[in-house]
Amino acid sequence: MYVNREGLLPILGGVIIVEDDPTLRELMVDIVEEVGAEALAFETADDALTYLLQSHEKCRLVIADHGVPGQIQGTEFIEMVRGRWPTIASILTSGALIDPASVPPSTIYLHKPWSLDDLIGAMASLLQPGFQIQKAQE
Repeated sequence: MYVNREGLLPILGGVIIVEDDPTLRELMVDIVEEVGAEALAFETADDALTYLLQSHEKCRLVIADHGVPGQIQGTEFIEMVRGRWPTIASILTSGALIDPASVPPSTIYLHKPWSLDDLIGAMASLLQPGFQIQKAQE
């Protein structure tokens, strides 16, 4: 799958990434930074929530894996963020099948393995709603 990124503006602001797989976490940081955002990565949702509560930095988006270690799962983390900071957009990822009814409202769900274009497309649709995503088979 290919996404034509022509016309995609840099996505400015902080993006919180919660992913326990270090290789995937690093890849996600690279993708987020490639589109102009500042990536802040955490292994657990507990650590990410602590950071958000203590930080005064502007966060525009959280990307959370559902099955991370710690006391807070990805879905719960997104619900907590939405409750306290309703303007922060969210993407939920998981390698396990998740019941669509359990995905928090206004959250994009990406089943693993997702592609680079899937992630960028999800970010663009949340942060640049007017951006037209054009997909074509390779």
